[in-house]
Amino acid sequence: LLGTGLCHVGAEAEGFSQDDRTSPPVAMFNWTAQLVEETYTNITQKCWEYFVDLMRNVTASELCEWKVISRPYSLLQACLEDWADHLRYGYPNALAEQYIFQSHHRYFHNCTLEHRVYFDPPEDVLLAMIFAPICLIPFLVTLVIWRSKDGKAQP
Repeated sequence: LLGTGLCHVGAEAEGFSQDDRTSPPVAMFNWTAQLVEETYTNITQKCWEYFVDLMRNVTASELCEWKVISRPYSLLQACLEDWADHLRYGYPNALAEQYIFQSHHRYFHNCTLEHRVYFDPPEDVLLAMIFAPICLIPFLVTLVIWRSKDGKAQP
């Protein structure tokens, strides 16, 4: 897909004039919404096929390593987003989200977080952790008062 010229970032699309780089490009012909959607659907399928082809080079043990999968994943996202922008289709859109979700479901569903996720303790443990220090306070106050009543001067 990238080799065939569909996803060249920074390349000029046909039908846009050279002098309009600073302002939004104006198409030389009028596209209907149905034609834009059909074109975007076909292009996103090519983006997906290119992503699948890139992912064939990734082993199962490398599927959760960001430094390995970041390039294919970023290329998929860039292809979907760039073509939506070129066609003025709007991004994010349902079709692009479908391919992103499909990539997660197909390739990354077994990836877990490297950092441990902490949960609240059970309610009975939590209550014990709250009430134990509260119950110790009256005991410590009583102990301090009792020790200070013996009448001897403290050094």
